[in-house]
Amino acid sequence: MTALALILAGIAGLLHVLFFKLESLDWRKPKTWKTFGLASQADADTTASLAYNQGFYNLFLAIGTFVGIAYVAVSDDHDTIGWTLIVFACGSMLAAALVLITSGGKAFARAAAIQGVPALLAVVTALIAAS
Repeated sequence: MTALALILAGIAGLLHVLFFKLESLDWRKPKTWKTFGLASQADADTTASLAYNQGFYNLFLAIGTFVGIAYVAVSDDHDTIGWTLIVFACGSMLAAALVLITSGGKAFARAAAIQGVPALLAVVTALIAAS
């Protein structure tokens, strides 16, 4: 169960690195802003600072997840720290997905699922593996 939990957490973390790239580095590119449902380059320019901030938020969640994975993978004494980081970071990803679906409705269901399902599976398997 430990390996599965770490793989799922890694997937959730990698997705959040991708979100960072899209939101913080590629936001003003037409392919990116169209993916996020913006209508124009002007809209992308107007929201760029918000997206930039959001991207870094996602990166920090990913880093927390990866540090947790590293602790669990290499430490016999400190794996509680690792599991705590994984559950906290992936739980935050899941909570953000729930906020997205409740605030955005059906239009954001796919995005919320992409963001939330790997995080949910990581949290559940991590809690089982850590117990």
